[in-house]
Amino acid sequence: MNDVWDYFTDHRRQLLFDSYQHVSAVVQSVILATLIALAVAIATYRNPAVAALANSVSSVILTIPSFALLGLLIPVFGLGVIPSIFALVLYSLLPIVRNAIVGLSSIDPALVDAARGTGMSRLQMLTRVEMRLAWPAVLAGMRVSSQMAMGILAIAAYAKGPGLGNLIFTGLARVGSPTAIPMALTATVLIVVLALLLDAVYMIIGRLTTSKGLRD
Repeated sequence: MNDVWDYFTDHRRQLLFDSYQHVSAVVQSVILATLIALAVAIATYRNPAVAALANSVSSVILTIPSFALLGLLIPVFGLGVIPSIFALVLYSLLPIVRNAIVGLSSIDPALVDAARGTGMSRLQMLTRVEMRLAWPAVLAGMRVSSQMAMGILAIAAYAKGPGLGNLIFTGLARVGSPTAIPMALTATVLIVVLALLLDAVYMIIGRLTTSKGLRD
């Protein structure tokens, strides 16, 4: 562990930059996935058969091995950020799509009828009533997707993606040199720590954006 700490102190600026890239890529990917997932959920949750199809398609995507998916994306997008973000968005869809559909379809119809009775339009009911009630489920899906994406992005270093995964691959490629293991271990520990910190941020967001009645 002393070697890991020494590597961290000697390379803290580079590690800070790589950590920022790692978290930034994950957050951007999850936001994009959330926008897509909400569009899919809103379009399908009223039809159980179509909703099941949407869940099945997103489940199939999640079964594709990371290396295989990146290998398919590299000829299309080349190396770098784009294939990495594309892969993260695809892998992040399932938990958010599933939770959004469950959250929207489980809303008490009486609440929707009451909103309709006040003269709200379909868009107003969706934004002011349904999405607010489904938000805790959506946020839970985002938390799961973010934790998965933190690990998957490390593998995206295979496609020269951003973040701490490059240090892991470089360290493993240099096994036998004095800095190889500390480099890989430091990056791995940082990914775990960043994942926990990001999850804590989601918890704070949940407390701030969810009404007390829904939290209880």
